Amino acid sequence: MKKIILLTTLLSYCVYGQTLPKEYPEGELGKTVQLGEEIINHTDTHPLTKDLVDNKLKCVSCHMAGEDGHPGSTKNIGSFIGIAARFPLYKAREGVVETLQDRIDNCFMRSMDGTRPIIDSEASIAMLTYITWLSTGTPIDMNSQTNHASDFANVVKKFTAIQQKATAKNYQNGKTIYNAQCVACHGDKGQGVATFPALWGKDAQGKWLSFNAGAGMSKLDKSAAWIQSNMPKGAGGTLNDQDSADVALYINAQERADFDLAKKLSKQQSMGYYNSKVIKEKDSVESNFKHLGLDLNVIIKE
Repeated sequence: MKKIILLTTLLSYCVYGQTLPKEYPEGELGKTVQLGEEIINHTDTHPLTKDLVDNKLKCVSCHMAGEDGHPGSTKNIGSFIGIAARFPLYKAREGVVETLQDRIDNCFMRSMDGTRPIIDSEASIAMLTYITWLSTGTPIDMNSQTNHASDFANVVKKFTAIQQKATAKNYQNGKTIYNAQCVACHGDKGQGVATFPALWGKDAQGKWLSFNAGAGMSKLDKSAAWIQSNMPKGAGGTLNDQDSADVALYINAQERADFDLAKKLSKQQSMGYYNSKVIKEKDSVESNFKHLGLDLNVIIKE
């Protein structure tokens, strides 16, 4: 039990002592905070963002609500608490110093498998404002050496080492865990159930349901860290390291959309300036496995 408590503490890379704001700001600022919250809760259906999302996910699918019910107020991985105080920061993936708005907008191309919002659009500013509101009182803590809080980076590093040793046996164990603990909420084909998000696959019309292969959740090590911290819902921190790695391995071996940054950018010229030195990136299920030295076809061999 002590190990579980310690692990949960490490995974909570926000500040536990942080006092969350209890009241919205007054006036137009408060209205914008509430608009951002609405968008984060209903990203795929909200009038300002529904045309930018090409799957069935919402921001809250990964940035879960805490005890106060606000999206991103969880104290586990995926929390928005204190995040605004870490920006601007250097992002190795883009090779530039980026703002929080950059980070939010880029997520639409990856986790939402959709279109990057126009910079400084109403939706973009509203989401930024909401996330910044959740960081009220957090001291600015920009870090020039890493993209993430160091404890999260260390947890991901741990899972990188575990996943690099993955075998078909681990895949089968992940499938067993998924069927026992995940299928009730996420479906036997990863399609999602009721309000619970889809994890892979297509709908009856052939439309992708979940994040593409360029999203952070498609990476075997990052997704294992998130899963261990947050899943099963309400019981985060109960899966051990290997089981967390194995279920992430199983989920991310399933079919999902490839990511081609050049194609994404070419389809959304109206989004304005794209703050990045990297304009070419291709990711697939196969390449995400190969990145860790794994052969997908060997891993999924029955």
